Amino acid sequence: MTLPFFQVNAFTDPLFGGNPAGVCPLDSWLQDDTMQKIAMENNVSETAFFVKKDGGFHIRWFTPKVEVNLCGHATLASAHVIFNYLGYTGEMITFESRSGLLN
Repeated sequence: MTLPFFQVNAFTDPLFGGNPAGVCPLDSWLQDDTMQKIAMENNVSETAFFVKKDGGFHIRWFTPKVEVNLCGHATLASAHVIFNYLGYTGEMITFESRSGLLN
């Protein structure tokens, strides 16, 4: 299986600064245990997975050990990937999550 994966340092411009997060854009959801293993393999504090949905995105976050309900820096890192690498041209992104809507 080949998946796109980004490691983004949130809250900084310099390399190796800020707060690192994994970002994995998906066309459709993987099995929960597969996403958990990807997060464990990449071993950053959180890895965000998202799927495009109804003009927005559905997002989930995994630490190397568990799924969590919310992660700010991995959400910002995901928005960075969407705007800068995936060609999104909208002015705002809305994420749907277990914690509600984020925009």
